[in-house]
Amino acid sequence: MAITRTLSIIKPDATRRNLTGQVTKMLEDAGLRVVASKRIRMTREQAEGFYAVHRERPFFHDLVAFMTSGPVVVQVLEGEDAVATNRRVMGATNPAEAAPGTIRRELAESIEANTVHGSDSDANAAIEIAFFFRPEEIVG
Repeated sequence: MAITRTLSIIKPDATRRNLTGQVTKMLEDAGLRVVASKRIRMTREQAEGFYAVHRERPFFHDLVAFMTSGPVVVQVLEGEDAVATNRRVMGATNPAEAAPGTIRRELAESIEANTVHGSDSDANAAIEIAFFFRPEEIVG
């Protein structure tokens, strides 16, 4: 398998509960390596831009409000088939449906406050990484 990259966001529900290290450890234990990381407070404009694909969905405004409600940690993860590995470690969007041992099953509060975001494809990973990081910030 090829070494690829993906974007991970540790969401406000997790940073509020001081779970950044625990989430990162679960990702690293799965073979992913953090090659860029920063803690930010997303602006409304950033959140609306990042989640623009959901703009017409009924949950869009709640999602933007949630993602701007506190700090997040954006990370570039690198590893073998990074998108698939990250999605496996995150677990299903709904924590009640996530497999035991996954981030969302173990740490999420709800389907809305589900601790992490991860890119859903290699193409989207490239777009999402570029949204938050300049190439020189990725030091893998």
